[in-house]
Amino acid sequence: MHIVFAASECAPFAKSGGLAEVVGALPKELVKQGHRVTVYLPLYPSVQRFVAGDLLFAIRSITIPFPTYNRFAGVVDGGERDGVQYYFIDCPELFERDGIYGAHDRVQPGAGDYPDNAERFGLFCRAVIEAAKQLGVPEVFHVHDWPTALIPVLLRTVYYFDPALRLAATVLTIHNTSYQGWFPPAALPQTLLPWDLFTFDKLEDRGRFNWLKGGVVYSDYLTTVSPTYAQEIQTTEFGAGLEGALRQRNGDLRGILNGIDYAQWDPAHDPKLAAHYGPGQLEGKMECRKDLLHGFGLDGVPQDAMVIGMVTRLATQKGLDFLTEIADRLLERNVALVALGSGEPYYEEFLRELAARKPNQVAVQTKYDNALAHKIHAGADVFLMPSRYEPCGLNQMYALKYGTVPVVRATGGLKDTVEEWSGAAGTGFLFQGYNSADLLAALDRALTSFADRESWQTLMRNGMAKSYSWECSALECVEVYKEVLRRRG
Repeated sequence: MHIVFAASECAPFAKSGGLAEVVGALPKELVKQGHRVTVYLPLYPSVQRFVAGDLLFAIRSITIPFPTYNRFAGVVDGGERDGVQYYFIDCPELFERDGIYGAHDRVQPGAGDYPDNAERFGLFCRAVIEAAKQLGVPEVFHVHDWPTALIPVLLRTVYYFDPALRLAATVLTIHNTSYQGWFPPAALPQTLLPWDLFTFDKLEDRGRFNWLKGGVVYSDYLTTVSPTYAQEIQTTEFGAGLEGALRQRNGDLRGILNGIDYAQWDPAHDPKLAAHYGPGQLEGKMECRKDLLHGFGLDGVPQDAMVIGMVTRLATQKGLDFLTEIADRLLERNVALVALGSGEPYYEEFLRELAARKPNQVAVQTKYDNALAHKIHAGADVFLMPSRYEPCGLNQMYALKYGTVPVVRATGGLKDTVEEWSGAAGTGFLFQGYNSADLLAALDRALTSFADRESWQTLMRNGMAKSYSWECSALECVEVYKEVLRRRG
């Protein structure tokens, strides 16, 4: 089977979030299972660093018409990596910029986005379709989030009578309903879509042109990144206005849990750690804890204190408001807090001020550093993810592999991957409520269990025994591909 992935992000080329990890890992696993996979990505400056020497064009120029002018896009051959063929859409005036979506990484949905994103990603979607006609039409176009959600719309409208594309199926993966691609109505004709699509049952959403809604309506099948999130996004609380359209597609919606790359995240082999360890030999984890505390200037933390680690975007969505409410009461306990991440200025300043007031208990780095992220996952005793919502989450799965016990809110992929500790079974601690009191109660349960070292080691080993590899996710995706091809048959 030939599958084309089209996305705005893909690790290691361009990344702002978990979407990049999925598009970077899932195609490789599909190739291992015997499928042919092609990935299309815009040619951002960050991508060019991975293309050695002069650019090799698979297609020198594709004409992309707009209402009053034409643009011209090239298709750069990125070669094969792990069996996956990569192509990069080259249009310097649209993609040669510092950010993927805006001048700075997004903190709030849509904040700081480039004003011409409809033109940028509209060109990308049309260029992918035109390139595929020359380089290989797949059985399935697998598109991701709003930037590529126009591909299913275009295939079922503008390209409906194109014989080369009539049998190609489409699958849309929704990674986060908070980002939908809202544009003014004038952006509809700019993408050469007819005005009769601007209706409530198609692409119109409260007077705006909604790309993700278009993908929901026109894709053959919908997936999202965890089974629980697939149910949550059909509710008013999590659907962000799309819940009605998603409920209508309920029979074509499936939650497929993201996997993680154990070649990069395994404490038995991780080169970023001070010591290696595994479930049968946990001594190295104590060395990692010492290394973590030393690196963050917390050498005085007593051995019986519970070290809480966080690697997160500092935003309300990640539950930072819960943490601010309980921070002083939490630090009355025998704990230390190590945090890594950047985001909303209020939370960055809050954590810096907290560290200044409690220098023997709290340390924070308001940036992202991959090596430090590995050290926190290995060196902390508890990994904290109090997210208000979390479509899938990867950090809790990393933490489980590293024997670092997750304390998480029971939402999305967190609920699907962490099981409440019962004294013998389970892998972590969950809280249900949408409040800080429930978070503090979960941390207190963790503290009580932490005091029993033998029991705690059983809890650690339970988590380390879990496997969330991409192999299982890829097998489920193949089931979806086969189903959509059967339907289009």
